[in-house]
Amino acid sequence: MKQPLGFVNTDFPLHVCKLNKSIYSLKQAPRAWFAKLSDGLLTLGFRCSSADSSLFIFRIGSDCIYLLIYVDDILVTGSSSLLISQFIASLSKYFPVKDLGLLHYFLGIEVHRTSSGLFLSQTKYITDLLKRTNMHNCKAVSTPMSSSEKLTVLDGCTYEDPQWYRSVVGSLQYLAFTRLDISFAVNRVCQFMHNPRLPHWSAVKRILRYLNNTRQLGLSFSSSSSIKLTAFSDADWAGCPDDRRSTGGFCIYLGNHLISWGSKKQPTIARSSTEAEYKSVANTTFEILWLQSLLKELGVGLSDPPTLWCDNIGATYLSMNLVLHSRTKHVELDYHFIRERVAAKALHVAFVSSKDQVADIFTKPLSTTRFTLLRSSLTLAQVPLESRGDNKVNILSSEKHEHSRALESGSAESHCNKENK
Repeated sequence: MKQPLGFVNTDFPLHVCKLNKSIYSLKQAPRAWFAKLSDGLLTLGFRCSSADSSLFIFRIGSDCIYLLIYVDDILVTGSSSLLISQFIASLSKYFPVKDLGLLHYFLGIEVHRTSSGLFLSQTKYITDLLKRTNMHNCKAVSTPMSSSEKLTVLDGCTYEDPQWYRSVVGSLQYLAFTRLDISFAVNRVCQFMHNPRLPHWSAVKRILRYLNNTRQLGLSFSSSSSIKLTAFSDADWAGCPDDRRSTGGFCIYLGNHLISWGSKKQPTIARSSTEAEYKSVANTTFEILWLQSLLKELGVGLSDPPTLWCDNIGATYLSMNLVLHSRTKHVELDYHFIRERVAAKALHVAFVSSKDQVADIFTKPLSTTRFTLLRSSLTLAQVPLESRGDNKVNILSSEKHEHSRALESGSAESHCNKENK
């Protein structure tokens, strides 16, 4: 540390400036900011959700306000427009905030309003990503990953720019918030971020080529839907050629709307397909429990217990009783809590045919026909042409910290010139 040139104090040439307060670039800055903001919200009568620490809930009589925080960007919605306006005015006394009006763009996610509800997409984010990687004029493909290709750790030569690989894959991870059809492909290429090779980079470019063909797809939500949780769980037994671990996937619907999904390699090796499927069912049950807790805090009551569909008969039977005990003694005890939920009639595990298993898209690469069929079951649709602005969702941003974090900035020409479009 040195005094800046031109401002050296001749009396104290070895002294340096003391930093009294800092907002940016410190690891504890987001924590300190959230603590200050949450204290202000608690003073206004909000309470923090136990299911999601970034969600705050305010209730007075039959009216309510839900507030969702991401650093200094805030989403506000509620049952009364007048109550929301009063809250924004009260919050302005504690923090300098800017009311950006009705929600239309938030952290790279576009919100379109239709006559039936909301449509979420990341079309602009995809377009910016394709331009940054110089893939906006690339040849389109119909699936994000080839069904015949098996990526391994030691495939091909080492990729010359690992940092660029990690940057692009990180952007794809953020894109999976609304584009669940690339979840498995992104999960697969993420497994090689420590030492990417040329075939891995080719797989990343295939995902970009697929996005160039389907950049208008997004999630559709309507107000007319039943209040029932339905889940699909699947696993690809020993699908990884490197360590023979299985990949589990799930998707959960609230009525007709897909609200949660995931694709992840299991941490331990499964000795049978039943064990792999059973572990995937357990992980899906954890997610269902969290969603039930969140919905309860939001005031959404579920009339019927959730139904979980699994395409493995052994795992379905195992969730109900202690069958096949000799072959499942090694399975961790924490997975067996499923039987307690089923016995208490808080969860119903049922068998579904493999051809009707929607979660299959999260566990393995599929053919074009199969992939397109399953994608149509995931409520993905094209960006609607109609829009209207009468919903009650507002977006706030702190004036002192207003910024854009949706896509990494920087020039990519030096990388793009090396790539085959």
